[in-house]
Amino acid sequence: MDSTSLFPLLVSFRLLLACIPLHLISGLQHDHQLSSPLTSYSRLKEGLWLYSHNIDPYAGGVFRHSPLFLSIFSTLLPPLPIVWALSDIVGAWALLRIWRARQRVGKGSGGRAGGLVAAAFLLNPYLFLPSLALSASTFENTAVLLTLMFASEGKPSAALLALAFSTHLCISTLLLLLPVLMLLVTSPVSQLASPQEFRGDLRTTCKYAGQFVAYWLVLLGASSLMVGDVYCEQSYRASLTLPDLTPNPGLWWYFFTEMFDHFRPFFLMVFSVHLVIYILPICIKFQHDALYASFLLVGILGIFKAYLTLADPGLFLSMFALFPEVYPYLRHPIVTTLVHIHAALLLPLFHALWVTEGRGNANFYYAASLVMGVAGGMGVVDACYAGLRIAFGDVAEGERNNWAVVQE
Repeated sequence: MDSTSLFPLLVSFRLLLACIPLHLISGLQHDHQLSSPLTSYSRLKEGLWLYSHNIDPYAGGVFRHSPLFLSIFSTLLPPLPIVWALSDIVGAWALLRIWRARQRVGKGSGGRAGGLVAAAFLLNPYLFLPSLALSASTFENTAVLLTLMFASEGKPSAALLALAFSTHLCISTLLLLLPVLMLLVTSPVSQLASPQEFRGDLRTTCKYAGQFVAYWLVLLGASSLMVGDVYCEQSYRASLTLPDLTPNPGLWWYFFTEMFDHFRPFFLMVFSVHLVIYILPICIKFQHDALYASFLLVGILGIFKAYLTLADPGLFLSMFALFPEVYPYLRHPIVTTLVHIHAALLLPLFHALWVTEGRGNANFYYAASLVMGVAGGMGVVDACYAGLRIAFGDVAEGERNNWAVVQE
């Protein structure tokens, strides 16, 4: 079954899930694995109610979403499950378009592989479960994929606007700025087997960086006109200062729950800088393939993001479908998969034991979060190893030529 027939079937399935009554999935909306204080649907509803009654939604320290959600859901769209389903569909469509740009295949072509790419997104439980929980992480992932889609298709204005929108939804996606700028002045076609120095025009790259800053400042000004500048403290700075220690599958919350206040600023700086230090090494090592560098940084975010949900590692896992050339060179794919499955089983089990049954404690759930972090780390390291092995490892020249023929 090719993409032209499979994609409509997957879209129909996702729209059917959107018809599930809200009271049947109300438990998902309060699941700490699927939504965080920055993406929670219940907090979004509270913020919309306060905003509609002319009350500052950021005054109480509960609403931490971007003001863009207030403008969209109070004027353009109602916060209904169908909106999340449509966002998922747009994300799958964007992922399919990225794959076509990388493989250099036209619209309506690609065969079964194109359908599998869409299925990797729409059937990924790490993605559709947060979407069913009406988590705002669904829109964050879609914005990231739209950014990479426009950049892969050589549309700089649209890509930079989508990236500015994405950073307003989640400031952590600013980590993708450098590889997106590199992608705009290079090609999305796989260059892993033939690494070369970055040959993009530096002047053009700087112009695109200035264009991104202009878009970001326009959105910042529009948000400030809506609700004032207090939202920066409650929304954007929350990823740096971690004011809400609600449990999540990430690695931050438990560490800072046990942290003495005297050491908190230092370790907040360490955790924040730790995210940033990956950008230059990855972009330098994979300067010949900016799309692959973006993929690896998405995986880094899926491990070390401050307010993590399952949607973050889920995006990284779905993006694996874009790079079939690395599959033969993964070192431990079976072990990594088994660790992911192990973490996927432990997280809901220990969450239920602690929160629902009251028979465990926070150590149980954080132990499962550590297993999830290890699984994510194994995936990123294996993907990095495979990308380097294609270029610098024991890949015969004949295999490289065969891959070039397949690409053509």
